[in-house]
Amino acid sequence: MTDEGNQGMDPELPVVRLCVAGMQAEADGRADAAYELFQQAWDVAADDYEACIAAHYLARHQNSPEETLRWNQECLDRADRVADERVRGFYPSLYLNMGKAYGELGLPALAYGYFVRAAERVDELPEGQYRDWNRFAIAEGLRTTAQGTSAVGTEGESAARRSVEEGVDASIRALLSQWCARADLTALGLTLPVYLGYLGTDEDRMRLRTALHMVHAARRLPEDEQSTLGAVIGAAALR
Repeated sequence: MTDEGNQGMDPELPVVRLCVAGMQAEADGRADAAYELFQQAWDVAADDYEACIAAHYLARHQNSPEETLRWNQECLDRADRVADERVRGFYPSLYLNMGKAYGELGLPALAYGYFVRAAERVDELPEGQYRDWNRFAIAEGLRTTAQGTSAVGTEGESAARRSVEEGVDASIRALLSQWCARADLTALGLTLPVYLGYLGTDEDRMRLRTALHMVHAARRLPEDEQSTLGAVIGAAALR
C-alpha cells in the first residue's frame, strides 16, 4: 500500500488520518514523529481492517529485518481475516512486502513464492501508475530471487517461466545500458517499461519480443547492437 493504494479508504477513519499524518511526517524527514503516528494508529485500530492498515505502516519503521517481517506478516494476517472487497487491492503490495522481507533475511525461495503470489494478483489493480509501480517491483523481485529457487522442484520450474533466461536477460540489460548511455529515448521508450514489468506470462513474453522487434526493424542501432538484438529476439526464451 502507498498513498495511491489507499484511495479506497475512508479518510475520516482515525486510523487513516493518523497514517496520512505519518506519511506527511515521513515526507518532511521526521522519521520518529512518523513512527509515533503509526504506533498511535495501531493503538486505536478498532478491527482487523484498521489494524491491517496500521501494521503496514509500522512495518516501514522497524530496525531489523525480523521485525519488518513480523509486521508485514501481521498486516497480511489481518487482511486475510477481513477477506472482503475492502482489502482486495491490498494483496499485490502485501505479498510484495513479504517477498522483500524474506529477501532481506536471505531466504530467496520463500521470497520468490511471495513475489509469485504478488504477480498473480497485480492485474486486479486498476490501470495506472500504482499498478505499474507494483508490477515493476514484483518483476525485480522475481528476477533477483529466481536463481535461488532453481533447484526447488515445481518452484524451480515456475522460476524458469517467470523470468527471462539468464543469458538473454544479461544481453537485454547490456543493450538497455547502452541505450541509456547515449539517451536513445525511442529504443528505451519502447522496451524499458515492458522489460521492467515482465512477469513471465505468455502476454508479457509477446509484449517484450514485439517491443524488441520494433527497435530491431527500425535499423537505427549500431551494427553490433543490431546483431545482439537480433540474437535476443531469436532466443527460445522469448518464443
